[in-house]
Amino acid sequence: MVPTLGRTLILLALLAASAGSIVGFATGARPSAAGWKWARRLAYAFAAFMALANLTMEYALLTHDFSVSYVAHVGSRAVPTWVSIVSLWSSLEGSILFWGLVMGVYVSVATWRKAGDHPEYMPYAVGVWLACGAFFSFLLAGPAQPFATIPNPALDGPGPNPLLQNHYLMVIHPPFLYSGYVGMTIPFGLACAALLVGRLGNDFIRPLRNFLLVSWIFLTCAIVLGGWWAYEVLGWGGYWAWDPVENASFLPWLTATAALHSAMLVERKGVLKGWTVILVLATYLLTILGTFMTRSGVFNSVHSFTQSAIGPTILVFLAAALLFSLVLLALRVDSLGSEGRLETGPSRDVMFLVQNLLFVLFTFTVLLGTVFPLVVEALRGAQMSVGRPYFDKLSVPIGVALLFVMGVGPALPWGRATKQQLRAALLPPLLGACVLAAVGFALGVRNLWTILALLFGGFTAQVTLSEMFLPVRQRMRARGEGFAEAFRQAQTRGRRRFGAYIVHAGAVVVIAAIAVSSTMGSSKEVQLNQGETTTLGPYQLTFAGAEQLSEPHRQSVLARVDVSKNGRSLGTLLPRMSQYENQREPIGSPAVHTGLTEDLYLSIHNFDGPSVGLLVLINPMVSWIWIATAIMALGGLVALVPSLRGSTAAAPAAGTAAVALEGSS
Repeated sequence: MVPTLGRTLILLALLAASAGSIVGFATGARPSAAGWKWARRLAYAFAAFMALANLTMEYALLTHDFSVSYVAHVGSRAVPTWVSIVSLWSSLEGSILFWGLVMGVYVSVATWRKAGDHPEYMPYAVGVWLACGAFFSFLLAGPAQPFATIPNPALDGPGPNPLLQNHYLMVIHPPFLYSGYVGMTIPFGLACAALLVGRLGNDFIRPLRNFLLVSWIFLTCAIVLGGWWAYEVLGWGGYWAWDPVENASFLPWLTATAALHSAMLVERKGVLKGWTVILVLATYLLTILGTFMTRSGVFNSVHSFTQSAIGPTILVFLAAALLFSLVLLALRVDSLGSEGRLETGPSRDVMFLVQNLLFVLFTFTVLLGTVFPLVVEALRGAQMSVGRPYFDKLSVPIGVALLFVMGVGPALPWGRATKQQLRAALLPPLLGACVLAAVGFALGVRNLWTILALLFGGFTAQVTLSEMFLPVRQRMRARGEGFAEAFRQAQTRGRRRFGAYIVHAGAVVVIAAIAVSSTMGSSKEVQLNQGETTTLGPYQLTFAGAEQLSEPHRQSVLARVDVSKNGRSLGTLLPRMSQYENQREPIGSPAVHTGLTEDLYLSIHNFDGPSVGLLVLINPMVSWIWIATAIMALGGLVALVPSLRGSTAAAPAAGTAAVALEGSS
């Protein structure tokens, strides 16, 4: 019964999405109130069927219904309940089903929020969204088939990948990643609608930017949560390895960040409309490319799924989406004419353009290093890989340049700056630059790129804080208000600007923390017998012995390591090796003592009788990567709130604009 119900719901979602896409495009071409109403109804129906299909799968996982093929593949009676729940996105077919759920939520929310706005654009946008939804519904109904029936089901299953059971971050990382990836469908549809209509005004760039910002927030958090998971689970002591699947999430983040900045120029000066649309389209195409990389099996990665027919099907969709985007751009991009012009010479306008070009260069660099091995293998049949040296050599200078532009741009005025304005804008932040670089040098930083990152980071930090509180100072001088009142009024009136500078502040800290942690750490490999002690820096580590831990889904051996720093006890760390029933090799789980300035990281290499082999690392500033990412997400939310309030307040007025659509029925 459950397999039949699940398959029926998927087919109904496919029917609703296909019909809704056709109705949406038809209504865009020939406006009709009835057509628009049915397009919305079918969008909600698609979302409802996808939600019910996901609930059906969760029921099957929790009740251990092994007649459902996906449950037979990832289910197990031995795993905890929380593992059964998150098993929905632990393997290939279930992850596609979860993708459909997230897409349904996005499509229904976007359709509901903009139901009475932009009557020229929205039918086209819904048509594009539901066309994407129809593809993923087809993927579930055809190649994936998570609800296929097992005729003679076993009494138990193998459970999900053991790596996904090792840490709670796998509960939240995939939902954030899918919310970032799938969310890019919404700005993609809006950008396509702008091209089809032939106009991109300020009234429409705002919802496009807002939905892009929502997805950007999720994707930012997802990338760092993935790095945090790798740091806490994989045991090699790092958080980013330029793995192809890691790059797959980083690529759309780069173009989305560029699009958010270029959208500001569209709003402020009416320029770069076509360029902004291209960046939005590229962002969506890169998410589909990333989906192909993760689900095709062409890359051997801890983050990727196994090879299946799903990969080639996604590749066909990527080719179709790319062709549709190129044809649309070729035919319609000229209709998005500029209403203003960019200033030449030193100005904030030019810095925005330079920053956009750096983001595109960064994207091309990462894309080339990620995809080039596949091209070589396809053309010559020879396997090769592009390693970390390539990425570090090319990406580090670009990242440092972006950090510099992040400081110089906001310091300059809109329009061409005079020599006096240049001196006033660029000389004071040199104090912050020199102070931070000097502090780093005094603490032992000698790597040139790290010194430059601290130098430009100090410059950008001073500019960011100055610009963040500039409206506060102006109100205090002009109106004699106290700091608290001036701050409240300034951030209420300019909350989007304030949120943007919070994001910049978090980004400065992230880049500085990455630079320091990548070059200033220390490590040691050691084999200890029970009772023996080793030292690394100020830390003393004593192996107190091993202990066994038995759980229903795994058997673990823990190493008890007593830790002290400069003679003061920090307690006991418990790195472990876990053996899962269906896993040939044991899986290590490191133990991390986290501090604001540095982490002590212990990972087990082996147990050899009464001794243990340990990898010991001191990783400085790593915790600030996680903290600063939360700051960036907070800044994005702060910038988003006034836009959402504004659109809600404007809804009654916007609703009257829909009279044109209603009147055409």
